[in-house]
Amino acid sequence: MSPLAPPARTRGVTTLTLDSPANRNALSAGLVAGLAEALEACAADDSVRAVVLTHTGTTFCAGADLRAPADPHDFVALMRRIVALPKPVVARVDGHVRAGGLGLLAACDISVAGTGSTFALTEARLGLAPAVISMPLLPRIDPRAAARYYLTGEKFHADEAERIGLVTMAADDVDGSLDGVLDALRRASPQGLAESKALVTATVLENFDQHAEDLIARSARLFASDEAREGMTAFLERRDPAWAL
Repeated sequence: MSPLAPPARTRGVTTLTLDSPANRNALSAGLVAGLAEALEACAADDSVRAVVLTHTGTTFCAGADLRAPADPHDFVALMRRIVALPKPVVARVDGHVRAGGLGLLAACDISVAGTGSTFALTEARLGLAPAVISMPLLPRIDPRAAARYYLTGEKFHADEAERIGLVTMAADDVDGSLDGVLDALRRASPQGLAESKALVTATVLENFDQHAEDLIARSARLFASDEAREGMTAFLERRDPAWAL
């Protein structure tokens, strides 16, 4: 079964839906490859004005699939593809986002999150670090907030995500707010959207071009470490890791 639902198209907007609720839409090799392919198709289709990225189930994305993780090069390429796509990508979040899922979210241009949504950077608790997702994430969010949530792994809610710049808006009516954004995008010309997006994503793309290989190597080193093996095993076994006090 595909981890992506078939694309849906309405008035120039293509909706791509993460559809693997059994593993909370975790970043498996299949999901990353399928989403990359779908985005390429959107880029090549002149009738597509914007892309919506959403999800089924109660979780937008739980981060890396610890049982069948995507290759970090492929995940980095996916995030960069979202940032560089010459069409706006709008995230619709009505659930939980964890770890690498925040990188996927930060790569999007605009995001609307339901007020019941929660977010957490849990990597440090697993013996890891938010390495590759820092490329789209750190340019977007408040530095003090980044320090707190990178280090503590605390869960925070949509209002806080909006305050720190992780999401564009927190909304009680997610779809109503999303419709307003999409209607505004439909009024813009394709050239206007592409050139305007290039201006606001230039710094993020520079981050990818300058730091991708170093951060991929750092991520691989951490995943191969004894601490990370203990952290991920403890997580899957639903117990505290050996270092917990």
